[in-house]
Amino acid sequence: MFKKVLILSAAVGAGHLRAAEALEKTFKQMNAATEVKNIDVLNYTNPLFRRLYGKAYLDMVNTMPEILGWMYDSLDKPWENERRRLALDRLNTHPFINLLKKEKPDLAVCTHFLPSEIISWLKAKGKADFPLGVVVTDFDAHAMWLCHNYEQYFVALDETKIHLTKIGIPADKITVTGIPIDPLFAESKDKTAMREKFGLEKDKLTILVSAGGFGVGNVEHLLEALSDLQTPSQIVAICGRNEELKTKLEKLAREKLNNERATFKPIGFTREMDEYMSAADLIVGKPGGLTTSEAMAKGLIFVVVNPIPGQEERNSDHLLEKGCAIKCNNLPVLAYKIDALVNNKTRFDAMKENVRKFARPDSSRQIVEKLLTL
Repeated sequence: MFKKVLILSAAVGAGHLRAAEALEKTFKQMNAATEVKNIDVLNYTNPLFRRLYGKAYLDMVNTMPEILGWMYDSLDKPWENERRRLALDRLNTHPFINLLKKEKPDLAVCTHFLPSEIISWLKAKGKADFPLGVVVTDFDAHAMWLCHNYEQYFVALDETKIHLTKIGIPADKITVTGIPIDPLFAESKDKTAMREKFGLEKDKLTILVSAGGFGVGNVEHLLEALSDLQTPSQIVAICGRNEELKTKLEKLAREKLNNERATFKPIGFTREMDEYMSAADLIVGKPGGLTTSEAMAKGLIFVVVNPIPGQEERNSDHLLEKGCAIKCNNLPVLAYKIDALVNNKTRFDAMKENVRKFARPDSSRQIVEKLLTL
C-alpha cells in the first residue's frame, strides 16, 4: 500500500480527466493507498498558459479540426521536439512544481503527458525520487507522451507496446492494460432491465448517441440522418450538461424526427452512462479513447462519425481493423449502413464477438495492481 498517491491529469478534453477519476476510484476500492489526490495540473499553471492549453484545443476541435490533425501528425516525431516543449512547459508550471515539493507523494500516476514530462525532468535533476506511472489514454502513443525518467508505461494495445519498444522504451517498462475506465463498466447489467429502467421499449434496436460531443448543427444533422432508419429503432441522445442542446433536440424530435420506425429520446447530464450503454446495441459518435473503451466494455459496436483528425482517426483505424466498428463518411447514408449491419445477423453477431475480445473492462484494476508491485 502507498501512503500518498497523486493522480495527475489536464482538462484538455474530457478523456484524460475521466481516466484519472477511474484510477482514483480504483485505488480507493482496492485500499491501495492511504491518501489519493486527483489533480488537474492546469490549475497549477499561469492563467494565459491554462487558457491556451485547454481552450485553444477545444476551439480547434470545433472550428479547425483539420489544423488539429496537421499539428498532431507534424508533432508526432519521437524525441525531436522535447527540448523546446519542455522549456515552454517548465516556464509555465512553477506552481505545479511547488505543489509536488509540498505534497511529497509516494507515487505519481499521469493520465496526461504534461505532468509526466515535468516529473521526468525533476527526476533527472534529482529533485524528485518517487515512482512515475504514465497512462496513455488513446490506442496509439503519440510522441508527446514520451519521457526519459519513469517506472512504467501503461498502454492500450500490444501494437502500441511494440511501437514504444522500437523507439527506445524497454519492454519490461511497458504494460498492456487497456485505457483505464470506471470499474462500473466491468459490471454486467441486464439489457432488458436497463431498458425498462429508462422507459425504453424492450425489443427495439437501441442506439446511443453522445450528442454533447458534437456541435449543435452537426448533431441535428446526425439525428436527422438516423430518422431515415428502416429498422424499428430508439435513439438515446446524451446531451451532457448542455441543457440548451437538450431542449433544442426535444423540440426537434417532437416536430420532425419521431416517426413510425424511429423515436428519439434526448437525455441531459447523467451519472448512469454505464447503464445507458448496457441498454444499447450500438453507439454512434466520435471514438475518443475513453468513450471507445467504455463502449467496448459494454459490448457495443461503434459507428464512427466525424472523428477528430489525429488521435480519433487512429482510434477509428484500430476499431475497424479489429472488426469492432463501421465508419460513416457521409451522413446521408448513415441509416442505410446501420440497417445493412443489423439486418445481416451473421455479421452483427461476429462484430459483437470481436468487441467482446477487444474489450478490457478491468483495465483500471490491472493498472493499480501493477503499480503496487513498484
